[in-house]
Amino acid sequence: MSKGKILFVEDDFETAHMLRVYFESQDYEVLQAAWGADGVEMSRQHVPDLVVLDIRLPDIDGYEVCRQIRRHWRTSQTPIIFLTERKEREDRISGLRLGAVDYLTKPFDMQELSLRVRNSLNRVKLSSLFDPITSLPGGKLLDSRLKDLLNQQDWAVILLSIVGLNDFSELYGFVSGNEILRAAALVLGKAVDEHGGDQSFVGDPGGGNFIVITTPELVDRLMENFVAQLKRTLTYFYPVSDREKVAGSPCSEEEQGEAPVRAIPVMSISAGAVAAKDQRFYDVKDIIMAAKARQTVVARVPSGDTL
Repeated sequence: MSKGKILFVEDDFETAHMLRVYFESQDYEVLQAAWGADGVEMSRQHVPDLVVLDIRLPDIDGYEVCRQIRRHWRTSQTPIIFLTERKEREDRISGLRLGAVDYLTKPFDMQELSLRVRNSLNRVKLSSLFDPITSLPGGKLLDSRLKDLLNQQDWAVILLSIVGLNDFSELYGFVSGNEILRAAALVLGKAVDEHGGDQSFVGDPGGGNFIVITTPELVDRLMENFVAQLKRTLTYFYPVSDREKVAGSPCSEEEQGEAPVRAIPVMSISAGAVAAKDQRFYDVKDIIMAAKARQTVVARVPSGDTL
């Protein structure tokens, strides 16, 4: 069983080879990139548990790679260790300012790096019961609640997804994207507190998705409240000038000046529900896939129109 997925962004062939051989022998899954841009793309495609990042790279430096990793909502919380020949205090501070969790200078001791990797991953695992952005139960805690349903009756699961969050974050910044997730979590939590009763539960499986465990008779009431409140909340995250335009339309040349014309990104809310009575469920994945198959787009923003 893998101890974790590590992405090494290192252009020196001998160092990269040594890192791969050593960490694979320690039962880690190793991803590697020699160019900064490739490292950024690989981090978005494979979402590593940890990035070990050299600062001196052939195309863009490690600081810029770190900025781009932090800018993407999928990897904004991924821990990063800088690995570099630079020893100056200001270089070290620059890396820490960008959100790096650790900093190791070359030449480095492999055992020391291994301990730093292990400690960083352990800190991630300790916080994995709750999503670091929304503070909602996720990971093993959410899986445990869903597994309990397999031996129960009279339950329902609602799967809500915010679609288009990636495009929104690309334009307005990953910080705004994270704030949307936090706001959505608050909206769902408040709705469940007010209308869901003691048995309802909200979890965050990641990727802009939310899972609500409740009872069949509460599904319609909760769904109606979720959609109405989320439409209103998500719309407020768009600038007023963009809110008033047709979603997906380009901004005017006056607003953009000489910058490339950009389209206003559309976000939509998809929702689907499944209940114990619908079919026989043998695995948590069966529940999620059944709810996903029933998802439909119920609203979009910033237009605010219900579809």
